[in-house]
Amino acid sequence: MENTQVLLNIVWTMVGAFLVYFMQAGFAMVETGFTRAKNSGNILMKNMMDFVLGSIFFFIIGFALMFGGSNAFIGTAGFFHPKSLADADGMFNGLPIGVFMIFQTVFCATSATIVSGAMAERTKFISYLIYSAAISVFIYPITGHWIWGGGWLSQIGFHDFAGSTAVHMVGGLCALAGAKMVGPRIGKYTKEGKPVAIPGHNLPLGALGVFILWFCWFGFNCGSTTAATYNLGDIAMITNLAAAAATLVTLIVTWVRYEKPDISMTMNGALAGLVAITASCDVVNDYEALFIGAVAGVVVVFAVEFFDKVVKIDDPVGAISVHGVCGALGTLFTGIFGEGCSFITQLIGFVAVAAYTLILAFILFFVLKKTIGLRVTEKEEIDGLDMHEHGCSAYANFHFHNDK
Repeated sequence: MENTQVLLNIVWTMVGAFLVYFMQAGFAMVETGFTRAKNSGNILMKNMMDFVLGSIFFFIIGFALMFGGSNAFIGTAGFFHPKSLADADGMFNGLPIGVFMIFQTVFCATSATIVSGAMAERTKFISYLIYSAAISVFIYPITGHWIWGGGWLSQIGFHDFAGSTAVHMVGGLCALAGAKMVGPRIGKYTKEGKPVAIPGHNLPLGALGVFILWFCWFGFNCGSTTAATYNLGDIAMITNLAAAAATLVTLIVTWVRYEKPDISMTMNGALAGLVAITASCDVVNDYEALFIGAVAGVVVVFAVEFFDKVVKIDDPVGAISVHGVCGALGTLFTGIFGEGCSFITQLIGFVAVAAYTLILAFILFFVLKKTIGLRVTEKEEIDGLDMHEHGCSAYANFHFHNDK
């Protein structure tokens, strides 16, 4: 019976890992659909390279920093040979180490890819590649060690079941730093500072991405049990209820504020609910999940407007609001509603992770900006990054209107 349970745990964790990997396709579709056609190929390349670089650098360095030992602040063992951390039977945290490693690898790549959309349509490809490698080495693994690797936050009882903090808030705050440092797209703001809408070119593609992400989120949250347990159905139901509540509330809020239900904002509402419930989906009940999702559905609308109109940070896909703000929201709500969780502990974790992530991300993007540069030239941005960065178009033989 024990061997059967281990095999079931292995299969379930691998299924979860495969679903989380497929989230890369969801992010690629959302970001491509919500941006202009002339940059579609560039978006796809960045999403692919997030996973490629994340896989390599997390294997070489990141996994050791995250899980290599019991130091309170940083992993100290397993560099360049992470499988050396396994016990004599090749197990780590109750699973064969290869199973555990691939599951953690896809989580790392998810955090990295969140930034792509926020910096879309004006960022140098080479600079983005350096960022993508860097987050997989010294941003995500360090805070991940604090939360999931036996570090100081886990020791004081901080709870982040599937990554509202460790994955989404970290990615969202890196997106905030990146979008701020690279600056807004040409034509995004008038001389008076008024924001100008720059519509994405393909809402059906964006919707496909949202459906993919919603589907894969069941692997993200349920898979985080890393075991075939009786509460998988509860976690799935709670995840779904939060997403549904957020979607409905966002639709209503935009209908009231804009006199019509906004399509792209409603889609982001679904993602906001999923992000917000990810930390607490194992410790809240169904109605608490509905409430968390509903609040996230309201917050995401006002957060998008705040960054767009007040702070004037150009985020083409709303990644900062969806992942950064709603990741923080989910972190704090876990302390309010989560069984056995402390709000003070959650608040400490939020402040610590946010401070570390923002400081490191701003330093990284500042160095890139001052050395090889973050932003493409004005002509390259107006013509589109597909042709200038990659020498081809995602839509061959189509004519694009190159507005500023």
